[in-house]
Formats: sequence, structure tokens, C-alpha cells
Amino acid sequence: MAFKKLYQTYNKNGLTLKNRFLMAPMTRSRSSQPGDIPNELMAEYYGQRASAGIIISEATQVSLQGKGYAKTPGIYTQEQIEGWKLITDEVHKKGSKIFLQLWHVGRVSSSKVNGLQPIAPSKKAAKDTNVYIFNGAPNGDATFVTVEEPRAMTKADINQVIEEFKTGAKNAIEAGFDGVEIHGANGYLIDQFLRSNSNQRIDEYGGTKENRIRLLTEITQAVTQEIGSEKTGVRLSPFISFKDMNDPEILDTIMIATQELEKIGVTYLHLCEADWDDASEIPINFRENLRKTFSKTIIATGNKTPEQGEDLLEKGLVDLIGFGRNFLTNPDYPKRVKLSATLNKISDTHTLFGGGDARGYTDYPFLK
Repeated sequence: MAFKKLYQTYNKNGLTLKNRFLMAPMTRSRSSQPGDIPNELMAEYYGQRASAGIIISEATQVSLQGKGYAKTPGIYTQEQIEGWKLITDEVHKKGSKIFLQLWHVGRVSSSKVNGLQPIAPSKKAAKDTNVYIFNGAPNGDATFVTVEEPRAMTKADINQVIEEFKTGAKNAIEAGFDGVEIHGANGYLIDQFLRSNSNQRIDEYGGTKENRIRLLTEITQAVTQEIGSEKTGVRLSPFISFKDMNDPEILDTIMIATQELEKIGVTYLHLCEADWDDASEIPINFRENLRKTFSKTIIATGNKTPEQGEDLLEKGLVDLIGFGRNFLTNPDYPKRVKLSATLNKISDTHTLFGGGDARGYTDYPFLK
């Protein structure tokens, strides 16, 4: 297959890219401690993978309260901003674009991670959900711990979180990013507000679908007012229900949210789709309705093959295709696809999260 669409340049709504390969956000837990500070090793990792048209950074907490896993980077201190400059400089030198993913985990956390009780729309813990810490295991492995019951957020908490996303976006631009992605997916704080099973509030942020999207729209408005709508994307996950997020109303809620995001004018909508091998296909009518509703860039990510990505591009249902694990193990993934070359496999699952060194991180080989 020639994959003509994947290798086309892309220019829409001010987003200009050298190809339509997107490197999806992947948590790797390599930030320097203390302080959750991005570092030179991370700069090497991202720079190696700059053959992607655009990179979305790993999820990056907007505050200590928003942190859910050990050694994930932040974007709320000057030291973190300076650390991220190493990454953006390296990616730009290699000719790619990079957006920072702004993250607040909400109830998906533990005081063992950040010393704080989690916060969430409602006082309801996520069932069968774990986060990880590093407690000195000889092989550097992460240790998983059960999330704790959250505290229901007050209006003051909500206002503070909105301000944290706004400040995070401002800091990201100072750090040299081309834009930001608001993480509204995968069971984290914004997604918790969107879903009826995790959001049991009876105020203006709960109850109806229109109320449940309020936090997403208020955060997005604050961010776009700070850095511009052309530098703001949003990630949503309508078909993913892990972390105790099964909600029969979510598709309708997502479509209402999409209508509001269209009005705000965000530059892209990033669909995080199921990435396991036997995951169900996204209904074609959902993709068609989404395309009719949202006029800007649509991104699809979720263990897609290049053939599947090319097909979606050919049909005009999406504009960019995100690839995760194949970029993790193949820093030159677009080149390998073009040449039908063999792909590197994950060498050691113990190195996916943490370890703090190059093993399983920057040591995957390029094509000779």
C-alpha cells in the first residue's frame, strides 16, 4: 500500500505539518525528582521521534493535586518550564511540531503519590483502579496501589482547576510548545465530570448532559482566551469505559460537547479510541456525525494499523492518525512504514513506566 494520505503535508486552520503521522501521548515516567522536572533524557526521546508530523507530549499535570502517577512531569513551576524547553528545542530542530497535553487526574490518584486526598466531581472512588509509585524495588519496577476515595469538589476547587489549566497553557507556550491539548479522556478529571456514573452533582456542574460538559467548556474557554483557539486541542474518549467510567449517556454527551467545542473554535478534536486487539470498531455513523458537527481537524488514535489509518483519511472521516506503541519502539516509525520494514517490539515491559534511565526508552534502534 502506498499510504499517500499518511505522507501528505497537512495545512488546515493554521496547523501546518510535514505528514499526517501523529505521535500519541504516552506516559513514560522519566521526569527528574524531586520536582517532576523534564530533562535531557526526555529531550533525546522526543527528538528521536520527530519524524512524526506532530507530537502530543505525555500527560502533564497542571498542579501537584492533579498528579496521579509517580515521576510524571508537571507544567506549573519555573523549573518545569525550563526543563520542557529542552524538549521543544530538540523537536523543533528536527522539524516537527509538539503540543503539550494538560492533565488533571481527579479521583485517579492516591496520597501515596502526591501526599494529597484526590478531588473529583463527587465523593465516589473508582472501582478496580490503581495508580503507581516507585518504592525502591531492586529492578526499578513500579508498584501499583489502589486509588483512594476523593473529596467532592467545591465551587472554589472548580475555579482553581480552571485557573490551573489556564496557567498551564500559558506556561506551555513559554516553554516553546506549538500548542496544548486539554486531556478530557480516559477517566481523568474532565471525563469524570462528563459521565453520569462518576458525576452525581446536583449543582450547575451535574445532573443534565449540558451541565456535565460545563467544566470542559469553561476550561477550554479559559485556555483559548489565554493562548488562542488555534493553539488549543481537546482529547475525548467516547468509547472507553475503564477506570469505572461506564456511562450509557456518554455518546450523546460527547456530541453536545463537540457542538460547544466547535463554537469555541478549538483547532482539533482528538479521539482516544480503544487500543486493545479485540476492541470493537467505532460505528461509522458516529464518525460521520462527528465530521458534520466539527469542522476543524479530527484525530483518531487507538492501535490503528497504517492501512486502517489510510482508509480513514481516504474517506475524509479524520485528518490525522495517532500512533502510540509503534512510535515507542520505533523512533523512525514513518520511515519503517514507507519501506515496509520490520518493526521493533517492546524489549522489556518493566521499562515502560519509570526506571529512570535509557533502557527501553531511548535505546530502541533506528533502521540502518
